[in-house]
Amino acid sequence: MGLHAWPAVNALLNLLSALLLTVGFVQIRKGRMQRHRAFMLAAFLTSTAFLASYLGYHYYAGSTRFQGQGWIRGVYFAILISHSFLAALVVPLVLLTLSRGLRERFPAHRRVARWTLPIWLYVSVTGVLVYLMLYHLG
Repeated sequence: MGLHAWPAVNALLNLLSALLLTVGFVQIRKGRMQRHRAFMLAAFLTSTAFLASYLGYHYYAGSTRFQGQGWIRGVYFAILISHSFLAALVVPLVLLTLSRGLRERFPAHRRVARWTLPIWLYVSVTGVLVYLMLYHLG
């Protein structure tokens, strides 16, 4: 796979992570704990694969400048800044949430998961938006 394909793969990994998180949330709301666990672990592995791929891509390719002009430029940077800040914040939250869930500390798991899930979903979805805006806008 050529270096040019990595951003699309990264976007697909983000999209898959968002889908897995959503299905995992639906499973726990239906009381299906084992399915919830499987989907959330799959989301974690998908996000981990994304992070490794993202870092590898930027190690070799460097950064890509946004080419959009006008009002969309402000929208892009607002999304990018919030995405970047929350992406850094979500890593320890995910690890804490996962750890508490796997150790069956469910009340503590639920308390942090209420914050982790929406942030993780936002980061996954905005990652796809950043990709679309950066590589397919204009």
